[in-house]
Amino acid sequence: MSNNPGWFTFAIVVKNTYHLQTEPAYHLAEINRSYTSLLECFLRSIIRNTGKMNKNRSIKSVLLLLLFIAFENTSSAQALRNIDNQAFTRGEKLTFSVFYHSAVTGKVTAGEARLEVREKPVIKNGRSTYHITGTGQSKGAFNLFYKVNDRFETFVDEEAIIPWYFIRKTREGGYKKDDEVTFRQNHGLAVSRNAVKKVPDYTQDILSVFYYARTLNINNIQPDESFPLSFFLDDSVYVSKIVFLGKEQIKTSLGTFNCLKFKPMVIKGDVFSEPYPMELWITDDLNRLPVMVKSAVIVGSVKMELISYSGLKNPFSSRVFQGNGVGAVSKK
Repeated sequence: MSNNPGWFTFAIVVKNTYHLQTEPAYHLAEINRSYTSLLECFLRSIIRNTGKMNKNRSIKSVLLLLLFIAFENTSSAQALRNIDNQAFTRGEKLTFSVFYHSAVTGKVTAGEARLEVREKPVIKNGRSTYHITGTGQSKGAFNLFYKVNDRFETFVDEEAIIPWYFIRKTREGGYKKDDEVTFRQNHGLAVSRNAVKKVPDYTQDILSVFYYARTLNINNIQPDESFPLSFFLDDSVYVSKIVFLGKEQIKTSLGTFNCLKFKPMVIKGDVFSEPYPMELWITDDLNRLPVMVKSAVIVGSVKMELISYSGLKNPFSSRVFQGNGVGAVSKK
């Protein structure tokens, strides 16, 4: 099993594509830069060897703390941006059904995914945040050969739409992965259970990137135009390229909607069978809700469909009634 957050994560946002190799610039005095470089190399060497010995996790935790302090004391804090969020608010709840289809199995219900912006604000780093949760569970016969029970949590700054803290609990078949990441956004750092990493400004996690993407102003985007989305996962920063294909009407169990259609660039290898296997439809209104995600995999295809919603910030104006709407109607 590869180290990825699985089918539920792909249903939330686009999976990783290419590793971002560049690091942000840090304006340090020359003496501090030399000292930090030596200290960083020394501590990283000890951390790697401690990890290999796997004798005492507390020793590794102390070393990670020292490495964090070394970065913290030599990084320049910055003022945070202010994003005009017109897309979502507290109390929003979205539920999706996930289907798997192949020539052998036909169409089967694989599971269900839920996203929720909790009602109560949470203070992180002295700032008000959205507490957002995402869960995914396999269902029915799918449990017999691949049981899934995933949970993600993120605490997203209400003004800057960036995460301060991220929690991951992944259970997929025999694969298990737990992690917590503290984002020091003012200093360009991400601190996980196993590492302290320099990250670019306004780095997202795998869940917060979905909500940040909904706030982007894409009113004037043209077909074949694209934009990047980056996120931190498994102690690395990844970038996805989102290509806009055009407008399209799509029929779902909830009705027909005017949508914006995208093709995200996703990883090629263990999971997806071609460079652009995924298609994503989001509502052409202020909510920017994903109503359907469809992807080819090595054997068969996976589809996620919005089946219920509540607590939207804006009217669901993209819904098409008879005699209204634009674009070709597509039943996926």
